[in-house]
Amino acid sequence: MAHSKDFYAVLGVAEKATADEIKKAYRRLAKQHHPDTNKGDPRSAERFKEISEAYNVLGDVKKRAQYDEMRRLGAFGDFVRRPGGGATGGFRSSGPRPGARSGAGTPPKFEEFDVGGFGGLGDLFSSMFGGGAQRPKASEPERGQSIETTLEVPFRVAVMGGKIPVELEVNEECSTCGGSGAAKGARISACPECGGRGSISFGQGGFAVNRPCPMCLGKGSVASEKCSACAGQGEKRERKKVLITVPPGTDTDAKIRLKGQGGRGVRGGPPGDLVITFKVEPDKFYSRDGLDLIAHVPVNVAQATLGSKVSVKTLDDKKVTIAIPAGTPSSKRFRVRGQGIEKDGKKGDLLVEVRVDAPADLSDEARAAMAAFAREAGLKY
Repeated sequence: MAHSKDFYAVLGVAEKATADEIKKAYRRLAKQHHPDTNKGDPRSAERFKEISEAYNVLGDVKKRAQYDEMRRLGAFGDFVRRPGGGATGGFRSSGPRPGARSGAGTPPKFEEFDVGGFGGLGDLFSSMFGGGAQRPKASEPERGQSIETTLEVPFRVAVMGGKIPVELEVNEECSTCGGSGAAKGARISACPECGGRGSISFGQGGFAVNRPCPMCLGKGSVASEKCSACAGQGEKRERKKVLITVPPGTDTDAKIRLKGQGGRGVRGGPPGDLVITFKVEPDKFYSRDGLDLIAHVPVNVAQATLGSKVSVKTLDDKKVTIAIPAGTPSSKRFRVRGQGIEKDGKKGDLLVEVRVDAPADLSDEARAAMAAFAREAGLKY
């Protein structure tokens, strides 16, 4: 994708859109065009790439500021280099940077312009689109895909700790062709599109942006016949089983990183990581407030009015007895110290919260007795 495209138009938002509006537009479009929901549709895959690339810039405050500045300077549409030198359009320069080799008869390179505080435009493109020299060469090992996923965890496993098996979809090296993307006996030659570099440069005027070659997918070589198992991709989407250890005291949005549990590396590169974000499921009896464990206990009207004793189970299945005094209101809490959630050497308390339940059905005799009680106690009903 050429970076002359209008990222605001790609996401369908105004130039003055807020960060929240941009994020909402990205999420809506990404969900609509995600490859997992549009399998086999190359147009959706390309659209998804465009959306992701646009959000990579507009979703980052610093990159968006740089992009807006470059638009203002005309770097995406107005800057046109005339044959033989010279530039036209809205591009303005405050002069070449120190050390720039511009001189009479030699127009300055695009990268040599100083755009006030952002450095040269070459620096801007490099920082915004990764056009620097960070990408490994086509023949070098590459780190595998890192995977982020959300894992729903039962409440009691989250607070007590435990293990949960999960299955993940990862990109694994094709076992048939060993990652080459070539069929058995096929001839492998340098990619004619990129000349074996694994990347291509494009842009307009005097700047260039490096991107993975679309023909060889960054490998730098192509086969005379593609591997039938992976369609020449060199990798396959496979399911991987992983046993996740849930630390004690885990709460929603807590994360863990499992090094080396992501996708397999390419050409002998190290595997990526697996990043798990936990989402704790609600429990029908317990909830939590920090390290304090809250047990919701129902009592009837007689218990709340006259007083009683109730037994409550702790997390380790022990029982504690709570004395409910006469006249206890609903939502009243009773604290049992040291019976809450334990994490990092600290332990919370157990808070027993009573809920007064009124009987739904009464016999005629019970209703008459309750009415008599209300009149005697001066209660309205």
